[in-house]
Amino acid sequence: MEKMEYIINEEVAGERLDKAVSLLNEELSRSQAQQMIKDGHILVNGQGTKTNYKCSIDDKIEISFPEPEELDVLPEEMDLDIYYEDGDVLVVNKPKGMVVHPAPGHASGTLVNGLMAHCKDLSGINGVLRPGIVHRIDKDTSGLLMVAKNDMAHESLVNQLVEKTVTRKYQAIVHGTIPHDYGTVDAPLGRDPKDRQSMTVVDGGKHAVTHFHVIHRYKDFTHVECQLETGRTHQIRVHMKYIGYPLAGDPKYGPRKTLEIGGQALHAGVLGFVHPRTGEYMEFEAPLPAYFSELLEKLGK
Repeated sequence: MEKMEYIINEEVAGERLDKAVSLLNEELSRSQAQQMIKDGHILVNGQGTKTNYKCSIDDKIEISFPEPEELDVLPEEMDLDIYYEDGDVLVVNKPKGMVVHPAPGHASGTLVNGLMAHCKDLSGINGVLRPGIVHRIDKDTSGLLMVAKNDMAHESLVNQLVEKTVTRKYQAIVHGTIPHDYGTVDAPLGRDPKDRQSMTVVDGGKHAVTHFHVIHRYKDFTHVECQLETGRTHQIRVHMKYIGYPLAGDPKYGPRKTLEIGGQALHAGVLGFVHPRTGEYMEFEAPLPAYFSELLEKLGK
């Protein structure tokens, strides 16, 4: 059984245990944390407790990840665009339209299915449906993902995400002309109470910060680069909508009349992290996909 330990710091002291766990480990949602607390997989100072326990500074939180069940997700041969691979990590460029991991309605054709056919060794920390997956990007977002091939690498990469030391830069096309060259959106994100499938800016949500700068302005659109400080679900899409510049093509958060490009114009172009074994900083860059470049060309005309 894999274990991870955290010490409560000032940032999360005073929070309920379930919320504190989801803040400390970006891979665990609050509902997952609640279930793990109930199942006795999360201890505070060596003792089981309730989800509403209020955390204090220097509390020791121990999370035990149960052994993953036998994988029932089938490997599928795919032509994966792999940028880097060694015995610990793999960096892959995911195409637009591909789901990262199996879920109800997407049992096959996902990146995980392809990864399982490509390499037999993927970390088991995330269990049956998400082997090796350290972080995700949305189905219609293209770009770079890091994948852990063993539990040591997985833990290191997740800790880097928690410590906000991973470089993640995205290119996006948004509606409207942003007048200023640089900006930061610091607004907490949570489930939309009116639509549980969507995220929104809410009081008491998870801390979320997006930095952006303008690459080029067009008549009714702006080409921007966004850099994630935190990695929340739909973060860039929700933050840009929040400041009045929703992503072009976004069916969930964009305006009713948007570009028909099969989903949001968002590409995870730059990914950098410290190698879990060597300690060397590595950075990768994936060029814009064809649809994105063609769209920029059309807007330029």
